[in-house]
Amino acid sequence: MTSTVTAHQAFVHPALFYRTEQEYTRQTVSFLREGLTHGEPMAVAVPGPNLELIKAGLGTDAEGILFLDMTEVGRNPGRIIPKVLRGFADAHPSGRVRIIGEPIWAGRRAVEYPACAQHEALINAAFEGRAVTILCPYDEARLDAQVITDARMTHPALINGDGDASDSAIYNWRAVVDRYNQPLMPAPDTAVFPYGAEDLPTVRQFALAQATQLGLTGERLMDVQLAVAELTTNSVVHGGGRGTLAVWVEQGQLVCEVRDAGRLTDLLAGRRPPEHGQLGGRGLMLVHYVADLVRLHTGHDGTTVRFYLNM
Repeated sequence: MTSTVTAHQAFVHPALFYRTEQEYTRQTVSFLREGLTHGEPMAVAVPGPNLELIKAGLGTDAEGILFLDMTEVGRNPGRIIPKVLRGFADAHPSGRVRIIGEPIWAGRRAVEYPACAQHEALINAAFEGRAVTILCPYDEARLDAQVITDARMTHPALINGDGDASDSAIYNWRAVVDRYNQPLMPAPDTAVFPYGAEDLPTVRQFALAQATQLGLTGERLMDVQLAVAELTTNSVVHGGGRGTLAVWVEQGQLVCEVRDAGRLTDLLAGRRPPEHGQLGGRGLMLVHYVADLVRLHTGHDGTTVRFYLNM
């Protein structure tokens, strides 16, 4: 892998396009061994089978590297930045940190992809000016052409399977954020609960009753209570004082949707860990932490947050 990838820029964010396991292993192992040479703290968050390829390629050099299965820690793309990437980088504030993150793999469901693409774009805002290198592999042989195009827009540097690096001619991460900020498909014909400040306890009871009736059990019911409490309170405080809640089941997941008249202007809302001693600002991030997926649309007419829980 050429040294242009780890030039003296503060934040470095290359995409690696690979077609075979051999290319994948060769380039990721090279990237990590370069980090070992520089004594950089390193983490690898990729799908399980790819974790094993990297570990086998590194051999004893794997010691001291944090390995995470992205299908677990990144099941919801919205928590990758605060919990995985910032979690590791913030724990190593001195010197450069090196991370491999593979949030998009063949088999991700179509409903998840917009959140994945926005995640990859927002990494650039989350780490601007920081001494962090994040390499993002893409399986060029198995992923859709649109995914590869989006990767070229969300990553300023590109690497091919031979390790050759170049600048992206179409880098424009903000355009990707905007493109996938689209109105969500209407909810199915289901009960809708309108609420205001006086209804907050009742709307939470409604969510719990609906979730129970639809078959959710155990700790997941607590997740519903927490997420609905945070979102409906945000509606009252920041979203015009009122909102609506709908609950239904879709493809084996419980879906809760909160709509209100507020507009999110902070691109990193819900993805920025609060500063030490900060009061508030944790609501949407907590939703990202408990949900298996969060889809969001915000615009002049208001904001819709839809969270999904596996049943």
